[in-house]
Amino acid sequence: MMTRRNLLQAGAALGVGSVVRSTASAQALKFQMSSGDVMKTKGLVDIAEKLPINETSGDKRYRPKFRMGLGGLAAGNGFNTVSNDEEILGMLNKAWDSGIRYFDTAPFYGLSLSERRYGDLLRNKKREDYVLSSKVGRILTPSSEPLEKKWHWANPSPFHYKYDYTAAGTRRSVEDSLHRIGVSSLDIVFIHDLSPQNSDMGEDWTKYFDQAVKGAMPELTKMREEGMIKAWGFGINTPHAIYKAVDVADPDICLLALQYSILDHQQALEKTFPLLDERDISVVVGAPLNGGFLAGRDRFNYSSKIPQPMRKKFTAIDSIAKKHGIDIKTAALQFAEAPSTVAAIVPGARTAQQVEENIASMKVQIPADFWRELKAANLIAEEAPTGTES
Repeated sequence: MMTRRNLLQAGAALGVGSVVRSTASAQALKFQMSSGDVMKTKGLVDIAEKLPINETSGDKRYRPKFRMGLGGLAAGNGFNTVSNDEEILGMLNKAWDSGIRYFDTAPFYGLSLSERRYGDLLRNKKREDYVLSSKVGRILTPSSEPLEKKWHWANPSPFHYKYDYTAAGTRRSVEDSLHRIGVSSLDIVFIHDLSPQNSDMGEDWTKYFDQAVKGAMPELTKMREEGMIKAWGFGINTPHAIYKAVDVADPDICLLALQYSILDHQQALEKTFPLLDERDISVVVGAPLNGGFLAGRDRFNYSSKIPQPMRKKFTAIDSIAKKHGIDIKTAALQFAEAPSTVAAIVPGARTAQQVEENIASMKVQIPADFWRELKAANLIAEEAPTGTES
């Protein structure tokens, strides 16, 4: 299981974000932070505290050693934010230098842009020193014509895509990713975006699921048995595919985006996590900050339409966080990482400063009274793990 954070003493060493700041919260509450702004970490940061890891010796299934990772959507110019190669490489180097050793990406992120930028860092590192996951389900092909549907990408690479969950398409997708990144292997492969929430598919997602049952799922199982990958699962924004797949396949680990955060976690706790626990399947939490909302962005998940109940919940949690000398982003990251079902979290970042503050947030000791107050106010589920139970 995970290592537990050390209790801070009054004379604990202070580092980046360690001064109790009060300037960022007001700006965050106005939801006006731009893509380059950073919500400063509040609270005492123990710079000697290491990032959390999984003790994997007794696990039946593969779990990545590192519980704090980096999501690759922003590296693909996600949310229509333009970044240059130098900025992203600076961010990636900051992540590496700060101890991040789990990197998640996908062919779809910027239509190969994220994978290629990840390769600028990872191809120069020893392969055994880090964990790498990418995804299958879309085959990219070069094109001189831009995509009609822009999705979330600003200035993506000149590719089109088609869905392909066959065995041959799955193996080709993995090989294409290896070439783009410039590495010899992937540790984890996620079957990407099999969900009714995917507007390309809608209700037709079950047809693609059936294709994956005959193609991608047995092919990834074969690749795991051959030693080409260590684990496979699903990378999805809704749990529908997992609920269907556990009876017909043998996944190891699933990336759940938009499904477990301090704002929205009831279904995961009541249904998804217990179902996975029965089968020793672990979870990587994607978008633990709800697409940047919990870091002060004017968007919720992947939309500029922010539900009013989420605004109200943000304000209530933020107020209690300030009372206890911390910030809501710090609470959100540690909340997402706390459950035993969770093997890792992969918050995204575009700048080195964002990485720096996210890592600082993982080294803050959050008072147990903060979590008790959230539960008393029904702002988080009573049964939600917080890392303070033991």
